[in-house]
Amino acid sequence: MCGIVGYIGKRDVAPLLLEGLQRLEYRGYDSAGVVITGPKATGLKMVKAKGRVRDLEAKVPARFKGTTGIAHTRWATHGAPSDENAHPHMSADNKVAVVHNGIIDNADDLRAKLTADGVEFASETDTEVLVHLVARSQADTLEEKVREALRLIEGTYGIAVLHADFSDRIVVARNGSPVVLGIGEKEMFVASDVAALVSHTRQVVTLDDGEMATIKADDFRTYTTSGTRTTANPTTVEWEAESYDMGGHDTYMHKEISEQPDAVDRVLRGRIDDRFSTVHLGGLNLDAREARTIRRIKILGCGTSYHAGLIGAGLIEELARIPADAEPASEFRYRNPVVDPDTLYIAVSQSGETYDVLAAVQELKRKGARVLGVVNVVGSAIARETDGGVYVHAGPEVCVVSTKCFTNTVTAFALLALHLGRIRDLSVADGKRIIEGLRRLPGQIQEILKQEDEIKKLAKRYADAKSMMFIGRVRGYPVALEASLKLKEISYIHAEAYPASELKHGPLALIEPSLPTVAIIPDDDLLEKNRAALEEIKARSGQILAVAHQEQEKADHTIVVPKNETELDSILMGIPLQIFAYHTALALGRDIDKPRNLAKSVTVE
Repeated sequence: MCGIVGYIGKRDVAPLLLEGLQRLEYRGYDSAGVVITGPKATGLKMVKAKGRVRDLEAKVPARFKGTTGIAHTRWATHGAPSDENAHPHMSADNKVAVVHNGIIDNADDLRAKLTADGVEFASETDTEVLVHLVARSQADTLEEKVREALRLIEGTYGIAVLHADFSDRIVVARNGSPVVLGIGEKEMFVASDVAALVSHTRQVVTLDDGEMATIKADDFRTYTTSGTRTTANPTTVEWEAESYDMGGHDTYMHKEISEQPDAVDRVLRGRIDDRFSTVHLGGLNLDAREARTIRRIKILGCGTSYHAGLIGAGLIEELARIPADAEPASEFRYRNPVVDPDTLYIAVSQSGETYDVLAAVQELKRKGARVLGVVNVVGSAIARETDGGVYVHAGPEVCVVSTKCFTNTVTAFALLALHLGRIRDLSVADGKRIIEGLRRLPGQIQEILKQEDEIKKLAKRYADAKSMMFIGRVRGYPVALEASLKLKEISYIHAEAYPASELKHGPLALIEPSLPTVAIIPDDDLLEKNRAALEEIKARSGQILAVAHQEQEKADHTIVVPKNETELDSILMGIPLQIFAYHTALALGRDIDKPRNLAKSVTVE
């Protein structure tokens, strides 16, 4: 959930590191720091600051020169945001510096032992333990010093280590938190995300868990934490540097909402098979005979990915007639689940690095389960550890809250449901109907985006609410959950989502004029039941904002959404509520791309 960037070469390193931190700031933004050295340097030089990267940049002196360095932007876990708790952390003799993503589970025990040995700690962080372990090692090489320290560590980490006595190299390691090497021309980069690298190189090597690397200006090598050499296979990053820029928009969130027509077109492109009214998903590694043996599907994700999984489970049940459900991955492995050999498990993660999801995948694989991945990042940990899967091709998503990736993930589930349905009992006619609906999605999303000015006015009208309720039934309920999450993530307005059918079982007690309700009302077989829920709310003087396929008489305001096939309507109905959340937060003056207390990629438990 933090950002790491490092460089070794001949260029002035500080500007490169600060630029990389700016690109990674969406991964953590409560403090930042940089440490540099070089062939002619007498030691390590460090600057740290509480706050954003711009606060760090303001503290960097003019004569802060070097050709090697590591830097970090933090999302706090151990210790409050402060200059002292900011990374990098340095040893007392100013020879060793470390940046770290992840959590050291046995940090308290190690800290106690080091304190008993006379070590004085300068911060509250778990990371500082690792610095002192490396500094106290008597090994002859930096690689062995780091390996000795890691043998004592329990937990997750992505680290980069500098040592004044070994200024020709940076040593990095990964266990549960991403580390990517960037291969340049007589220069090397390291980062926790390719976003920090793509303006300099598109040739990258992604480390696996339990793997380390040494990078020098003209060379690199990879090996395990036990010292065994490994084979590095460079790949080319799919996206250009411009994909990570704001592109003329005021915020990344606005840019990414507006990109959804093109993003959905990408996830569909090349996958539709008109001849057989189905789709090609070659990455599944699941043939028709195997697909027909599936008796149940379990989808695992966190946050927005979990909500996408709920919609995906509904699509699979409707189109493929396979029992399916979704569950938060963060809870799954702790309840000692029964792992059925006839169940297909699907792990959902935008980054492909979400720790709770990755840990669930590893537990399932250990128990012999078949696991597919639905991810956005090619070559990510979940993509590598699963048996196959579907890339959602949303493109880089920088805003902390997910919009286009959610929409593309749900669309990818529609493709998977159609694929499984046509293998089983879905007719050619229904397959053709769903394909026609999928093809209409980009144009219909564009129609919704054209309503932004009207949605903006509604957002300003409701921005004074202290709390909001979101309701929907069956297909509409996961949309309500996701819309509720979006609003509270970026506006900080308390919001709750309930099935509309549950109103009478408790939530009606909350209804009053000061509590607006957002109702998801698709034109399906539950239309009249949803309208009855509006009657219940109006009878208690509640305000109603409806998202529907036609004006709703009982609603105070209605956002009308284009009608698609009934099974696909959920994909469209959440988009106006993304815009609604955006403009509500804008009206309240929130930091939309970097909401408080949150970070983009959750790589800690």
